[in-house]
Order: sequence, then C-alpha cells, then structure tokens
Amino acid sequence: MQLTEHRHERELFVRHADSASVTIVDRIFSCSLIVSAERVVESFPVRTVAELDTDAIVAILSLQPEVVLLGTGARTTFPAPAVLAEFLKRGIGLETMDNAAAARTFNVLVGEGRRAVAVFLLPG
Repeated sequence: MQLTEHRHERELFVRHADSASVTIVDRIFSCSLIVSAERVVESFPVRTVAELDTDAIVAILSLQPEVVLLGTGARTTFPAPAVLAEFLKRGIGLETMDNAAAARTFNVLVGEGRRAVAVFLLPG
C-alpha cells in the first residue's frame, strides 16, 4: 500500500525538533518560539518552564488555540500548577512533552485541522 502525504500549501509544519533547534518547513530556529498552522512567533523570551509567566501565557493565547503543546527541550518538565490553571480555566488543553514529541503531535493535530499551537523552549 502506498501512502501519500497531502499538506495544505499555506500550512506550517515541523520538519525537525530537538533540544537545541526546531525546523519549521525549511527554516531553522535556535531560540524559543510559538508556532500555529499559519504563524510563527519568534520573539518568545521564555527559555525554561520556570520562566512561564502571565506575559508568556498571553502570547500563547493570542493565537487562539484549542490545544497547546509545550515542548520543554530534551526532557519533559511540567509547569507550575498556576500555569496549568490559566489554560484549564479557559477550556484549553495544555500537553507537556519533549520537543520531538511536541513536533510530531503538532503535525498530526494540524493535519487533522485542529487549532493546535506548539511552544518550543530552546536555550538559544
């Protein structure tokens, strides 16, 4: 059986992600970023889960996600309960995982037409 991937030409996707960089389509990023199917927010100043604050949450929510995938680098590091609560009280799912898993999950959800947003925390 032959499988063929069909992507919408205006849809962003993650080609590669690890603890040091993320490649969106053909562009490599080495600083933390937020990505949706339509847009990349490069000026995301958060490098670690501990730095997630109100301003960071507002930046993520500005993309109007139904689910947020938080890529925390090489290992899964969970945010503070107060951060989780900010998403839960708005009815938005927040899933925490390593960057590679966040990339795979993002691609699947966007391919299904979901309003997913991925946040990749990078040291650069």
